[in-house]
Amino acid sequence: MAYKKELWGNMPDGSEVYLYTLENENGVSASFTDLGAVWVTMEVPDKTGQKTDVVLGYDSVSGYLDNPPHFGAPIGRNANRIANARFSINGREYTLEANDGVNNLHSGPDLYHRRLWDAQIEETEQGTSLHFSLFSPDGDQGFPGNADITVTYTLTPDDSLMLSYHMICDQDTVANFTNHSYFNLDGHDGGYAMKQRVWIDGDTYTRADEGSIPTGEFTPVKGTPMDFTVMKTIEQDLSEDYEALLLGKGYDHNWVLNHPDGEISLCAAAESDKTGIRMEVYTDLPGMQFYTANFLKEGMRGKKNAVYGKRCCYCFETQYYPNAVNIPEFPSPVLKAGEEYNTVTIYKFSVTE
Repeated sequence: MAYKKELWGNMPDGSEVYLYTLENENGVSASFTDLGAVWVTMEVPDKTGQKTDVVLGYDSVSGYLDNPPHFGAPIGRNANRIANARFSINGREYTLEANDGVNNLHSGPDLYHRRLWDAQIEETEQGTSLHFSLFSPDGDQGFPGNADITVTYTLTPDDSLMLSYHMICDQDTVANFTNHSYFNLDGHDGGYAMKQRVWIDGDTYTRADEGSIPTGEFTPVKGTPMDFTVMKTIEQDLSEDYEALLLGKGYDHNWVLNHPDGEISLCAAAESDKTGIRMEVYTDLPGMQFYTANFLKEGMRGKKNAVYGKRCCYCFETQYYPNAVNIPEFPSPVLKAGEEYNTVTIYKFSVTE
């Protein structure tokens, strides 16, 4: 397994920013930067053997210093939304920044993906691993406890990218990480992506209000536009007059995954007829947010001057359910002091027959 490290630019204070590229024996490659531990490229062969970069992003440090869509970013300490930007642990209330109306979204505003992480390369039996680590002090973003965080990317011989998350903290706190990569299997510059097909192994989703905060109800997908238990094009039911789609301006919802709690198993897949590329998603987490880039700014410029916009991509964000810290019936994202948070999500790439 090969890797390359190159100077990519500088932080505002002059600190050097590096780009790391992993490549396996099949010529599949993925690149990442220590600015935010962000996933920058994913180049996989299409049905003709041509390399195709299937994740959206930027070419430069300056793009990722801003990065309002969170392209490729690890999101923590809490992915998705917390209602009213507050939660309680052990009877004490903690207040976060209200950066999404009255709610908190993705733990902002002081986002992890705008910080410089420490990086370390390791050769493992599974492939070359790139470890990014960050210390998050007590009170960071409003969360309790001093936390040591590691995000590891491993490119394996079977053309999978494995994302492993680890955190340990000296106080009870929230640990709920995801990756916010936007995918287009026609290529990051492929334009409208809603003709691609998606399958999700979820019989219910967490119904949400107009602020995308779950009501606590698990709504069956059968007979609704939310049913992806049989693979279909994303656009098939996207324009239906259905509450969830109207409130979310498209798909932007958490599916309750069918797999046993804590077991790494297949939970979603996507395919492109144009390129023949198939992506499978495996996770040990209980939920996944499927998001169709409903709020991506039209005409924004990405890698190689590509033009991005609404519906040109989609996200598969594995996670604990939104606002789970405030809903006792949901699987809990609370990490006890001294215990270890360990979770894995895998994106596996292949070509359809």
